[in-house]
Amino acid sequence: MRSLDVSGTRQEESVQPIAREDKAHERNLKLGDLSDADVVQASLDGDDRAFGELVRRYDQRLLNFVYRTIGDRERSEDLIQETFVRVYRHLHRFDQSKKFSTWIYTISSNLAKNELRNRSRNPLVLFQTIKKNWSTDDRPLEWEDPKYKPDDLYRKRFLRARVEEAVEELPKHHRMVFVLRELEGKTYEEIAEITECNLGTVKSRLNRARNNFAKIIAPMIE
Repeated sequence: MRSLDVSGTRQEESVQPIAREDKAHERNLKLGDLSDADVVQASLDGDDRAFGELVRRYDQRLLNFVYRTIGDRERSEDLIQETFVRVYRHLHRFDQSKKFSTWIYTISSNLAKNELRNRSRNPLVLFQTIKKNWSTDDRPLEWEDPKYKPDDLYRKRFLRARVEEAVEELPKHHRMVFVLRELEGKTYEEIAEITECNLGTVKSRLNRARNNFAKIIAPMIE
């Protein structure tokens, strides 16, 4: 009986180190290999690295989105910083049954809309020139490919410049859905959540944006 008790004790003792090793292994997993949901949970669990991983994943993507919407690089950087401040403060309120990307884009979208609303009330800002400094990073539309010949690359760069100019001329509420759909590759459902509009409104605005875009860009590429 004594030997059985000892073996039983040894079994219990051997399980604990294994459990600790498993937890250590989980902590040491590369955050870059985890899903957004897992990284969010890690951040909520107190892993200081996890929030930095969320910033790494979304910083440039959100900056591109906001910049394409408001046209001011420095102000866009301020809004993205504010986005992450809000995410950090309210992460515990995030509904984890939904996509984190949609939630964070919604926060950025609201900040961008507020910025445009404030600008419309300021006549000095209203006439600011919209700069052109888009990045092709994270853009569903692939503009350049090494397999193209120089002439082809020139035409694609020319087309990209015309697209940028045409997008800038779209009304702001059309511009946002156009950028989210055509340049960010978001689904209609995601756009509806981000812009806080119903699907019908999203589709209507996108249809008008596409029609306006076609009219604007047509004379540019003739």
